[in-house]
Amino acid sequence: MEKVSFGYTEVAPDEKTRRVGEVFRNVAARYDLMNDAMSGGMHRLWKDRFVRRVKPRVGEAILDMAGGTGDIAFRLARSGVNVTVADINPAMLEVGMERARKRGIEGLIWAEENAETLSFPDRAFDAYTIAFGIRNVTHVPMALAEAHRVLKRGGRFFCLEFSTTLWPGFGEIYDAYSHHLVPKIGKFIARDEDSYRYLVESIRRFPDMETFRTMIAEAGFARASVEPMLGGLVAIHSGWKI
Repeated sequence: MEKVSFGYTEVAPDEKTRRVGEVFRNVAARYDLMNDAMSGGMHRLWKDRFVRRVKPRVGEAILDMAGGTGDIAFRLARSGVNVTVADINPAMLEVGMERARKRGIEGLIWAEENAETLSFPDRAFDAYTIAFGIRNVTHVPMALAEAHRVLKRGGRFFCLEFSTTLWPGFGEIYDAYSHHLVPKIGKFIARDEDSYRYLVESIRRFPDMETFRTMIAEAGFARASVEPMLGGLVAIHSGWKI
């Protein structure tokens, strides 16, 4: 039987999908608060830089996958694009819709979608974005193939994700912090230690920058590239559909 990783545990694909769903239902209400606590607010700067790289243009149709809480969509919407916010988890979408309502942000489309089996037609979007979500997908190659399918010719794929820093010594410091302190922060702020332990483990199990760049190219994207931040602790991967 096929096995996939759920953190450091190997499970059946359906089991991973179910468990990941439980994780994000558990953390949805305090997800952005935890991002601030874990990154010292740096995730906001990473997301700003990410959206600048996407270069959204007025009138474009952009699919923001795994974007439930709206962090990327709100930034994209400032440029006058038409954003569809998709997420497999209804709890995350509910948080995002409530945040949009409070901020007076209108015009976003919210959709419950599985990244591996999108319901959208071929060549529907000018750009596809996914931030800190691809590592939670059960079958990453399937999600990349779907991203390629729903993009128009000339469409661009952008992914923001944790990776493995290449800075000497920094990786060891971050590993100690993430494995020992992040679950405790999760317990204190989100009242959920186990979910944040999984999120840390999922980062360690995700392919390194070059391996993931190769996976993007193998999905059919041209000019697949990677832009590391903090030596690769976080990375922006991109590719174009030709």
